[in-house]
Amino acid sequence: MPSQSSRRSFLQAMGMSAAAFGLSSARAEEKPIQGFEETPADPSASKEWKPVSDRKIRVGIIGYGVCKFGAAFGFQDHPNVEVVAVSDLVPERCAELAKVCRCEKTYPSLEELVKDDTIEAVFVATDAPHHAQHCIEAMQHGKHVACAVPAVFGSLEDADKVLEAVKQSGRKYMMYETSCLHADLHAMRQIYHAGGFGKLVYAEGEYYHYMPTPIDSYKDWRVGLPPQWYPTHSNAYYVGVTGGSFTEVSCMGMPSVVPHLLPANNRYKNAFGTEIALFRTSEGGMARMAVSWDTPGHHGEMGRIRGQKGTFYSQYEGLEKELPVVERPPLPPSMRAGGHGGSHGPLTDEFITAILQDRTPLVDIIQALNMTVSGIVAHQSALKDGELLKIPQYSL
Repeated sequence: MPSQSSRRSFLQAMGMSAAAFGLSSARAEEKPIQGFEETPADPSASKEWKPVSDRKIRVGIIGYGVCKFGAAFGFQDHPNVEVVAVSDLVPERCAELAKVCRCEKTYPSLEELVKDDTIEAVFVATDAPHHAQHCIEAMQHGKHVACAVPAVFGSLEDADKVLEAVKQSGRKYMMYETSCLHADLHAMRQIYHAGGFGKLVYAEGEYYHYMPTPIDSYKDWRVGLPPQWYPTHSNAYYVGVTGGSFTEVSCMGMPSVVPHLLPANNRYKNAFGTEIALFRTSEGGMARMAVSWDTPGHHGEMGRIRGQKGTFYSQYEGLEKELPVVERPPLPPSMRAGGHGGSHGPLTDEFITAILQDRTPLVDIIQALNMTVSGIVAHQSALKDGELLKIPQYSL
């Protein structure tokens, strides 16, 4: 069974502390955006950390919108990172990002920043509709790329283009899917690959984020957003556990009463505030993945799995008695775990360590596309009243 410390870490990551419910005195005056509740510091999080190199990766950070993603993932605090340049289209935001990241050099756009030959890697924290374009641009200039979710935005064609750019560049690509470094999903993944579940018969993933009014966004891209175009937080509870994919989908959507989700009020002509997808998995099992913007109450990114040899509903129960260590990798002492279930710091440490060790990062281009494209096809299915549709498969 997982250790008591693992259990405590899991409960912290799932937001069971007062701070995660927005009750901490530090946040009392300003309620954080859902998902950005700061996970309480774990005093043992850095206990076993050892540096893999003394080299510093020279990083450029692009994007500092309402979520302030550019600084939220702790690049500026990683001992193997030097943030050498930042960029945002809004000068005031660019200046603030530079200050927070302790960086002197700024660029007015991503297109200018990626021309800087001293930069080895970039973090693309721009608006979702431009993720594909911006990642391609960076890789064409020889940069390793970390990208906020989703990998592409509603376009199967863009998925092919990003995959080709990764192949041509030979650089590392990692999508920053926060669910993949939640304490529970990390434990599921470790146990799965140790054989503790066998094949997964059924998986559930849920991303509930109530938005009666949309979060502010560049050119209002979040207004009326089809739920399954932002599917990775839920889809990770299969793809991020197994490394597999979804092969076909039937998805149902329910028309919303929320104003920005009325077709006349958004650019997508989208009517759905909630979309529930039933997938066939590459193992032959099934997965139900939910994304919802218009259901108040309990919220967040969560999931459960059932396998031929065991299940995970907050902890492992099954046939295997010898289980691997399920603690998340230790963080450098200078870094905080951060928001989204304490996944922010671990994601950046994984990306930087993958570059230093010249290995594939945790959420590589194939997993990124498998998590993202399945949602695009799911929305197509919802528009066809649940018609069963095939999902493209990706490989390097």
